[in-house]
Amino acid sequence: MISRAEATQRVLMAKQEKDLSWLQIAEALGRDPVWATAALLGQMKMAPEEAEAAAAALGLYPEVAVALQTDPLKGSLDPTVPVDPLIYRFYEMVQVYGTTLKALIHEMFGDGIMSAIDFEMHIERKADPKGDRVVVTLDGKFLPYRKW
Repeated sequence: MISRAEATQRVLMAKQEKDLSWLQIAEALGRDPVWATAALLGQMKMAPEEAEAAAAALGLYPEVAVALQTDPLKGSLDPTVPVDPLIYRFYEMVQVYGTTLKALIHEMFGDGIMSAIDFEMHIERKADPKGDRVVVTLDGKFLPYRKW
């Protein structure tokens, strides 16, 4: 058996060798590209049929499909501030707008959180004459803190 980390490395190598996009792989799985990418990068657990479809699309051995079905250890970033510019910008957004998000969510919904479990994320490209825009939609269930 191989580890989740080894499965991810094999997925990345096969994706590059076969010149596949995340969208193409997601379509082979019948899943949203964000979820499929997260699963193939080791953040989600795949069902057997999803793992087998991923391995087949990428031309990988069954041991990769088995690894993709194991429980992931969520959170793949180091605890230090990320240095990759794109990931850092999301970190920066939370640093700048995190308290604003919290204040507005609490005002609109009450004391609670947005679920990252009952959650969807979508990424779109929006044409703009000044340069294309990235649209990221975060859609999570509101979970109020309960009193007891």
